[in-house]
Amino acid sequence: MPSPAAPRLREANRTQVCLRPVDLESLLPEDHRARIVWAYVEGLDLTLLYQNIAAVEGEAGRPATDPKILLALWLFATLEGVGAARALDRLCTTHVAYQWLCGGVPMNYHTLADFRTAHGAFLDTLLTQGVAALLAQGLVTLERVAQDGVRVRASAGAASFRRRKTLEVCLAEAEAQVQTLRVELEADPGATTTRQRAARERAARERQAQVARALAQLPALEAKKKPDERLKARASTTDPEARVMKMADGGYRPAYNLQFATDTGAQVIVGVDATNAGTDHGQLAPMVDQLEARHAEAPGAMLVDGGFATKEDIAAVSDRTTVYAPVQKPKDPTRDPHAPLPTDTPAVAAWRERMGTPEAQALYKERAATAECVNAQARNRGLRQLGVRGLPKVRVIALWYAVAHNLARAIALGAVAGFLHRG
Repeated sequence: MPSPAAPRLREANRTQVCLRPVDLESLLPEDHRARIVWAYVEGLDLTLLYQNIAAVEGEAGRPATDPKILLALWLFATLEGVGAARALDRLCTTHVAYQWLCGGVPMNYHTLADFRTAHGAFLDTLLTQGVAALLAQGLVTLERVAQDGVRVRASAGAASFRRRKTLEVCLAEAEAQVQTLRVELEADPGATTTRQRAARERAARERQAQVARALAQLPALEAKKKPDERLKARASTTDPEARVMKMADGGYRPAYNLQFATDTGAQVIVGVDATNAGTDHGQLAPMVDQLEARHAEAPGAMLVDGGFATKEDIAAVSDRTTVYAPVQKPKDPTRDPHAPLPTDTPAVAAWRERMGTPEAQALYKERAATAECVNAQARNRGLRQLGVRGLPKVRVIALWYAVAHNLARAIALGAVAGFLHRG
């Protein structure tokens, strides 16, 4: 019986050289989100970003990468859940949308990483301007604002937290290492290459500075503990400003507490902050101050959970906004939790009575539907672990998420035209 004929196949040939004309413009659909991000960035006043560029026409030096491209890349990446500079760098060579945004301009992860944390003031202004555009359209009213904190894992390990005695030893070792490198250089300048020597010296100095900053954080940490527990206070040599916090899963890990204030009607973020406090106590009044300064008006009502409901904060903001927060259950089960106590200030007494009404309890339901949703969206966009260290940079990351979130909300609300072409 004759053997069956071999099947005819189209097989891969990866050694074939071919010439392909590429038109980036035609590769990206007209309604792609990357085009909306680019249109948004093109409508911005980027003077703050351009004025610091040293490379100018008529002078020597390599041209700088257009900040417009870098801004668009990071906004789009944030919306897509990409939070690492190296990952974004790879996408700029492998993904059509990122290639389209680059427009043929080569990228590298170092430039991307530096840009992401270098322009906090600009992003803060961008957040204010974006909310102002939506306020002008009547989509954001600040009638009711929900505030909540989300704890995000810090870029530091648990083992990097050390007590004062250990930190002092680490500092002495770091100082000795810096001195040793200087002696080696003076004894034999040709022992290592210039680049190797510079790298070793930089690493030693950075280590010394980090340990010194960790020691500087200890007095504040010790002051929060009982006298017999102050020796147990620990600070991180990797990120001195990070704190061990109780996370959503019940575990304790180094983290930061990012605060978002969101308009309940439009679910647009109107205020952002970052702290290293493990709880939300004391965060309400600073946010009301920020909203008033940022938008020239205080919110009509602040909806917060029980972690924010300190008597001091409620009293501090009572003349500017109405606080809706759950009243703690009394130890005495027979006592009405909404009945004012003899020690209550008028503001606290009014809050207790207010939260006992059906109207307040119905209105308070907007908090979870708003704040928890915004936190979940941030998580889905990659806000699970920080890749930066220190409160200033952490706050910049929070601003990136807020600006990107608000752009997405403008798209969802059908307010893109007004958002892109604001005056």
